[in-house]
Amino acid sequence: MIVASSKRPGVAGAVLVAILAIGAGTPALAADPACPGGKVKLYRDPMGGPDTSPVPKKDSMNMEYIAVCEGEAEDVPGTVRVSLDKVQRLGVRSAEVGERDLSRTVRAFATLQFDERKQYVVAPRYSGWIEKLHVNATGDTVERGEPLFEAYSPELAVLQQEWRIAGRSGYAADKLRNLGYPEAELEKLKRGDAFRTVTIRSPASGIVIEKTAVEGMRFGLGDALFRIVDTSTMWVMAEVYEQDLAFVKLGDTARIAVNAWPDRPFDGKVTFIYPSVGRDSRTARLRIEVANPDGRLRADMAATAEIMAPVAGSRVAIPESALIDTGRRQVVLVERGEGRYEPRPVKTGAHVPGWVQVTDGVKPGERVVTQATFLIDAESNIRAALAAFGAGEAK
Repeated sequence: MIVASSKRPGVAGAVLVAILAIGAGTPALAADPACPGGKVKLYRDPMGGPDTSPVPKKDSMNMEYIAVCEGEAEDVPGTVRVSLDKVQRLGVRSAEVGERDLSRTVRAFATLQFDERKQYVVAPRYSGWIEKLHVNATGDTVERGEPLFEAYSPELAVLQQEWRIAGRSGYAADKLRNLGYPEAELEKLKRGDAFRTVTIRSPASGIVIEKTAVEGMRFGLGDALFRIVDTSTMWVMAEVYEQDLAFVKLGDTARIAVNAWPDRPFDGKVTFIYPSVGRDSRTARLRIEVANPDGRLRADMAATAEIMAPVAGSRVAIPESALIDTGRRQVVLVERGEGRYEPRPVKTGAHVPGWVQVTDGVKPGERVVTQATFLIDAESNIRAALAAFGAGEAK
């Protein structure tokens, strides 16, 4: 009595079916019909053993030897022969091995940040007082060159006077420029105009994210009065699991989704991979740059990133269902002709949805079994085991 374990019903059931087929002498392992239009070269052991016969015969299990026709290629050791009737009943299907463009999608949680390279601080190189404030609210949008405030600085007033007394010398002009005196104001000085205050303008177009300036306040040398950020580009900081890091590289395209606009994805590119991995999270940080022309994306938004990572190297691929992975080996069944299948070890690379990259073992143009794979593989293992058992007894 044979009892199949319930822990692995797929493989165990396949093994059970194969054993019953062998024991019952079903057409699955019956001899091939006489060679049509040719002569029989010899008869070979149906169990894959080395024994052959010039005439029809049966083995100890009352199974007929398989006819090998003249001109027919010898089977590779371990080749499985399945009758065409059984092939049809099992629904055996095969697919051609070929080269494909393989791409793995890496998903990661992310948050949005301002582009660090597009942040600007307005910090005068002199002290003074803010006499008039033109931009007086955090969150205001400003354009490059737009007036922020007007300031009175005793230091600048002295330098202006020196410049006029010194005959408009280049030395005094250089000192004014070094203090950040606006070039437009300097041109007016050259025309003889005198100014009590100087107008400080925005260094870039963007949004005011910090403002300490208050009308009438005194500011000191280097005080940060405004912080302005250009939001036309945003950074998406994605956390990628360590095992996915090998599939991501600079330049990979990414699609970003945020909760505020779930139906509108934003496209970006991976521009930097940080050199460390989180000790506790075991994730690596990626920087993805995303265009934000309409300002919909905002800092600290939660996001989901999908990174399309093309597989490098060999692009030879097989359907995922064709791979037999036992844990110790990876095998495919190569179609060698009608009813003949060769178990062949392969080396695999990336696994992408529906496909497996093969780096060694099969070539484009060969066909591999994609359905009824486990049944044929179980039958092949049984034959190999019986052949080894018989060889051991012979010793």
